[in-house]
Amino acid sequence: MNLKELVTGAPGDRQFLLGNEAAVRGVIEAGVSIAATYPGTPSSEIGNVLSVLAKDANIYFEFSTNEKVAMEVAATAAASGLRSFTFMKHVGMNVASDSFMTTAYSGVNGGMVILSADDPSLFSSQNEQDTRNYARLANVPVLEPSNCQEVKDMVKYAFELSEQFGIPVIVRTTTRVSHMRGVVEFGDKKDNSSNNDNHWKRGHFDKDPSKYVPVPAFAGDMHVRLWDKVHKLEEITNKSEYNRELDFAGDKKYALISSSSAFNYAHDVVKFNELDVDILKLGFSYPFPQDLVAEFLAEKDEVFIVEEVDPIIERDVLATIGAKGLNVNVHGKLDGTFPLYHEFNSDVVSEGLNKILGFKEDENISYSASLEKLQEDIPGRAPVLCAGCPHRAMYYGINKAIDELGLTSADVIFASDIGCYTLGINPPYNCADYLLSMGSSVGDGCGFSVSTDQKVASFIGDSTFFHSGISPLINAVHNKHNFVLTVLDNRITAMTGGQPNPGIPVDGMGDDAPEVSIRKLALACGCDYVRVINPFNLEQVVKTYKEAFERDDTAVIISKAPCTLIKGLTKKPPVKFVENNCNNCDKCVSELACPAISKINGKITIDESQCDGCNVCMQVCKYGALEAGR
Repeated sequence: MNLKELVTGAPGDRQFLLGNEAAVRGVIEAGVSIAATYPGTPSSEIGNVLSVLAKDANIYFEFSTNEKVAMEVAATAAASGLRSFTFMKHVGMNVASDSFMTTAYSGVNGGMVILSADDPSLFSSQNEQDTRNYARLANVPVLEPSNCQEVKDMVKYAFELSEQFGIPVIVRTTTRVSHMRGVVEFGDKKDNSSNNDNHWKRGHFDKDPSKYVPVPAFAGDMHVRLWDKVHKLEEITNKSEYNRELDFAGDKKYALISSSSAFNYAHDVVKFNELDVDILKLGFSYPFPQDLVAEFLAEKDEVFIVEEVDPIIERDVLATIGAKGLNVNVHGKLDGTFPLYHEFNSDVVSEGLNKILGFKEDENISYSASLEKLQEDIPGRAPVLCAGCPHRAMYYGINKAIDELGLTSADVIFASDIGCYTLGINPPYNCADYLLSMGSSVGDGCGFSVSTDQKVASFIGDSTFFHSGISPLINAVHNKHNFVLTVLDNRITAMTGGQPNPGIPVDGMGDDAPEVSIRKLALACGCDYVRVINPFNLEQVVKTYKEAFERDDTAVIISKAPCTLIKGLTKKPPVKFVENNCNNCDKCVSELACPAISKINGKITIDESQCDGCNVCMQVCKYGALEAGR
């Protein structure tokens, strides 16, 4: 599919879309004017597509420095009467939560939708928290699509709901919903054309401090107004078309309530095994549709709650049963019927239902059996730094510096961060000992430097530094902390797919933009030792780290070299192996561990399809067995 068809497609057109692409079509149909994000898997493709289509769709789009800023960009646009959209992965909601919580109080004029993509089973995340908790914490409505059509439709509907009640709305997806593909039928598009020279239209902010400035004198009334909205929304959820019962046949004493991607597994297990179970699918799950659920359970004896990740619907169902005086046994996460953690699949759901229903599932449709067969046929491959990655050279160099200083691995604490460079945890680098969240490596460096007598080396990426590394660096300088901070500037936001950040001269819509200097920022923070190194120059790397470790302040080293996956990057010819010069020390394999170099049948082999000619291996080899390609 040509991506521009997401903009030009007419009502009734049908396209085979990724869940995240369907979200973009929903945004376009809703007539959004402003969109902002910080990239994070599994939501990244939304930003990648919007960055290409924004101008054609009359949308202002930006990759903000972090999720909190993105939330604030969207909130102010909505306060100015425009429809705005912000999206992030689940842990991004933590960063945005301070401002997010208050948007529920102040409300919106134009529709505001927040898409949060949860990651059950932690495919690309440090935890598997459940965004639905934020909906309840902030008293904000949440919609849970389970397929691509619903993603598009619910995103569009969320804007209407937001404007109807003057409240932001969350659309919660999961990895499987974001990355599934399905046929999506397009609907009508709301006009968002501009009447000025910009590609997007402008709104107007009508001043009203009692509504938008939550000082204590006003915030109490804001909270009262919020609860009024929630009570009115309860009437909507109990009648919503997105909450629907699937009755397969006959009168049943067993019921099942589910939402999001978990519903797909539950539906399949019930249908394929012809189980005597009625299903209630919740797509508009908060405010909880208590009356609808009570009506659904009125004649039932047992109910299964199938959901990922936390037992949120389960607790609401238990509360409903208590409030309505029903006599229904609940089977979910809390009683051990289903796991409390990780992503579900049809086997997980089947096993849970089996504990109560005692049916035997057809082994021919076993997900686990299919997965085991696939794993037998396809060898596993652990994630590694790419061949030619500048981070590998930097990790090799810092370990050489530590060794030359006479230090051991126990003498140095490596505080890592969120990005490709977290793969420094792997041997032979072993350069990740502690990690909390985006930007935490700098704050961790502060803490370790005053808590131990060990040397501390913190690592942070360029995009992550802009995201949340600057404030803790100021803290480090002011409080005289002693550690070495490495900013791995690979000229891109690499891990999430190559999005821009403020350190490169292009913005989220591909236009020229001022390049913010990391070096100048570090100097402005008060750091006395700031050095920019080329990680592919190992002699320079080792010398610089030895200097930095011998200091007693916060030293900043900027390892600056482009990600090898940047499109259009000029590659050097692959390195050549000179067998007669090799003395079988194997350092190129065992210490550098570049995936382009391997030893097969006792002979060093260069995979020319992977090697990009970075020539670091030539510096590691002291015998001339590796030489520049021609």
